[in-house]
Amino acid sequence: MNENLITGKVIDTCIKIHQTLGPGLFESVYETILQHELEKENLYVERQKAIPVFWQNLQMDVGFRADLIINNKVIIEIKSVDALAPVHSKQLLTYLKITGIQVGLLINFNVPLLKQGIHRIINQR
Repeated sequence: MNENLITGKVIDTCIKIHQTLGPGLFESVYETILQHELEKENLYVERQKAIPVFWQNLQMDVGFRADLIINNKVIIEIKSVDALAPVHSKQLLTYLKITGIQVGLLINFNVPLLKQGIHRIINQR
């Protein structure tokens, strides 16, 4: 399954979750439910996956934790904040560069309409 199909399923599922639960819950709630729903769609979902970071001869086994990685092709970064800051997009772009993954979705569930909280980030390599 390509990145466009995966992101389409993720966005549809997030909209369904947001319409049912609304904004204001902890990120971990949305993350857990999204993982559950995507696995029901037979997608391979890794949650809070530890990603190593390398610097010269130094290896950090856990440089960061990706909220969700879908089919090893899309990183999902979930937020539940009043407003996204520019650093949130930069953070996801850095995750994409470190992992070599091409596409990421930054999703803020704390908005009146979820489409206002969805941002697609592309790793231009």
